[in-house]
Amino acid sequence: MEQQNLSSIVTEFVLLGLTQNAELQQCLFVVFFIVYLTTWLGNFTIITTVITSCRLHTPMYFLLAILAFLDVSDSSVNAPKLLLDLLSQHRTTSFNECILQMLFFHFFAGAVVVALVMIAADRYVAIYKSLCYLTIMNHVVCMGLVAGACLGGLAHAAVQIALIFQLPFYGPNILDNFYCDIPQVIKLACMDTYLVKLLMVSICGMLVIVMFIILLISYTIVFVKIKTHVTDGKYKALPPAPCLSMNFVLVSKFQT
Repeated sequence: MEQQNLSSIVTEFVLLGLTQNAELQQCLFVVFFIVYLTTWLGNFTIITTVITSCRLHTPMYFLLAILAFLDVSDSSVNAPKLLLDLLSQHRTTSFNECILQMLFFHFFAGAVVVALVMIAADRYVAIYKSLCYLTIMNHVVCMGLVAGACLGGLAHAAVQIALIFQLPFYGPNILDNFYCDIPQVIKLACMDTYLVKLLMVSICGMLVIVMFIILLISYTIVFVKIKTHVTDGKYKALPPAPCLSMNFVLVSKFQT
């Protein structure tokens, strides 16, 4: 009985894809290929522009280039497999490839979220500590922020993959998707996965909510500061009320 169970361990997953219609698959291939190519060109343009232009060698553009790199890396995890499957009827992926796909997808996705928080922190320092901006956001700090984004993405992905490795997979191996999605992979486990699903949803939900709150607070503070500067600038540009009344009196006398 033990040998039978070991021999039925899932070694690959079958992906149903987006559709079984051959003509629709060709249309979808063209659409997704254009979108993927546009994503590559846009992010690659940002990265090369920041690298080649000496004027853009500042913390803000450095973090923007890192964000572009993470974005194109995240899109490159699933898009090539999707494009290949749209041209083929044999849509399978091994268990190890599926695990790696989920690992890298959530690693880059988590790193992108943390990178957005880094950019918000950079804009906060640039507005509130403008005179000390280059001193605070030096090369070491920027590299530390990038390392923090990578560690955050790695921790986010490692926790979920570690939970999946503890699940038994026997028999069912069909995924109604075009890539290995963690919730659908969990459904194929031969055990009650309610607690595992609840834990993963809680982890992802907590990460998204916390990062969203941080972004909302940081950009709200930035916008309030900008509005205050604009308002102060308008008041400084206008003369005081007594001066306005005195100018009006002088102009009236001159005309009479």
